[in-house]
Amino acid sequence: MSTDPRQTVIAVDLGGTNIRAALCNRQGSILKRHKQLTLADEGPQAVINRIVESIRRVMPDTDPASVKAVAVASPGPLDPFTGVVMYAPNLSGWIDIPLRAILQERLQLPVAIGNDANLAALGEQRYGAGRGMKDMVYVTISTGIGGGVILNNQMVLGMRGLAAEIGHTTLDIHAGWTHAGVPGSFEGYASGTGIARLAQHKLREGRPSLMVELAGGHIDAVTAREVSEAAQHNDPLALEIVAEVARIIGLGFVNLLHLYDPAIIVVGGSVSLMGDMLFEPVRQTVQQYAMPPYRNRPIVRAALGDDCGLLGAAALAFDLE
Repeated sequence: MSTDPRQTVIAVDLGGTNIRAALCNRQGSILKRHKQLTLADEGPQAVINRIVESIRRVMPDTDPASVKAVAVASPGPLDPFTGVVMYAPNLSGWIDIPLRAILQERLQLPVAIGNDANLAALGEQRYGAGRGMKDMVYVTISTGIGGGVILNNQMVLGMRGLAAEIGHTTLDIHAGWTHAGVPGSFEGYASGTGIARLAQHKLREGRPSLMVELAGGHIDAVTAREVSEAAQHNDPLALEIVAEVARIIGLGFVNLLHLYDPAIIVVGGSVSLMGDMLFEPVRQTVQQYAMPPYRNRPIVRAALGDDCGLLGAAALAFDLE
């Protein structure tokens, strides 16, 4: 049990759409929240001003000195050792922004910066579905695929903090397309974007499906949401797509099991909301292709929802010396 009298931290989740800030305690409870639009098109200075405003809005009313530190979960790539955001595609003008130094000067508090996917992993490991597991892999499957790796209770960061770009691993070297410059990538196949691409391709071959009706009659409007909804109505083509994607995700997880030997794989993101319809064939694929010692590791849904990045930032802030 820590003897540090400063029993709260402020966590920030910086996104392309929203800035969310929270006052958190050591148990992972959120005591106070604030949310506002990022308005990223206004540039870095305006966004940083909003970050500072959000932090000040969640400061404790009675005892500001009880705040130990601030931590920000930021899109990247970024360098967590220097606190510099190298490049954030969804934040206009964010190139080599020394975010940690700027915030420390303005707030007069210790500040840490971490990659949002890595901190989501830390949040789930410290307070969520991976609680009590010192070795864990977290994968978020949404518009893209990201994740983080925790080994022996430590985030795997790499030389420049760029480790665990799970979505940019190659699953098929013979794929006739690239995604973000990577041939046959995990993200290109199994992200929400990849699922939509696969569905639209099959629909253009003339195969009938409820997916088109759900998308307003336009094949180009079919997304992973329509695939999921049609599959829940036992649409044959949608079920075929879910099975194919589940096999790809399962093979991606086999790679992660063989690389990192985690006790558990925790899965977040909007695609995970498909539930057992997706997870059961994923687990079956792992059973089929993983080496025997890896086969029975739990593969579970994330527990913290949208708060995983915030609570990961809180954990990072508490870990500051």
